[in-house]
Amino acid sequence: MTGRVRTARLGCMRTTAPISAAARASRERATRSYALHGQSVTAPPLAPGLHLVATPIGNLRDVTVRALEALAAADLIACEDTRVTRKLLDHYAIATPLTPYHEHNAAEARPKLLARLAAGDAIALVSDAGTPLVSDPGYKLVRATRAQGTPVSAVPGASAVLAALTVSGLPTDRFLFAGFLPAKEGQRRARIAELKRIPATLVLFESGPRLAAALADLAAGLGTREAAICRELTKLYEEVRHGALTTLARETADAPAPRGEIAIVIAPPDAQEEATAPDLDALIRAALARLSLKEAVAEVATVTGAARREVYQRALALAEDRDHER
Repeated sequence: MTGRVRTARLGCMRTTAPISAAARASRERATRSYALHGQSVTAPPLAPGLHLVATPIGNLRDVTVRALEALAAADLIACEDTRVTRKLLDHYAIATPLTPYHEHNAAEARPKLLARLAAGDAIALVSDAGTPLVSDPGYKLVRATRAQGTPVSAVPGASAVLAALTVSGLPTDRFLFAGFLPAKEGQRRARIAELKRIPATLVLFESGPRLAAALADLAAGLGTREAAICRELTKLYEEVRHGALTTLARETADAPAPRGEIAIVIAPPDAQEEATAPDLDALIRAALARLSLKEAVAEVATVTGAARREVYQRALALAEDRDHER
């Protein structure tokens, strides 16, 4: 009797042998969950690789179900500011660990993330708000991830660029997102000169303290084009102001600096506008500052529609003047 009991116990002990690391990871991932409408929901397993997950730009209810599943099932979430992303995770009862990934630590953090991806982890990359890689440092991580043969997938959702474009009432068939204008006045005006002849609606981001200066330079460079200032989209104090750039610049100059996230949407140039010699020179100078002569000529000719020979001759003259000044 005693022998039988002992044998049975030994048999039970054999069935509880340690599981493999892969099986353990699978079991842990299968039990990860999020809360929606007061109910706990188990997230489906997430495939290994880098997942670019869009998050709300203000209203937490704008998150997609697929984004919640990815964030809950990931092994790790890489984010710009852990405090910002933690608010979203706490709201939906997601316990996935966070790690910071932003422009100040990217060089140090990127190799660590790549190593985990190479080992088979599923990592979600998010920005503070909206779609990753749109005005954030995720671009180099995506390139490096693809270069090492690790899958990259998108979990689309909210975008401040598209939200501003669609509520602006300006043409949407062709647009350019140009990010933030430079902070320094000279560089900002040079950038505006580059943007002037682009035949598309422009979408820019700007901060409250710099809005007045940016609008003043935009009005000086682009004139009376129709524009919209979109502030705090999807949030409680959402505001969209429409008008000519000159009018918006004047109104903003006399008002306190606004708070919150701001996007500026600007109508494309009038079809009858023609590039003047000063405009062309400004575009060529700006292009020569960052491109070779050949590349600068090609870019300016494409943007302005001017004859390539004309642009080339003017670029040669400006390049010679620049060399003599040196």
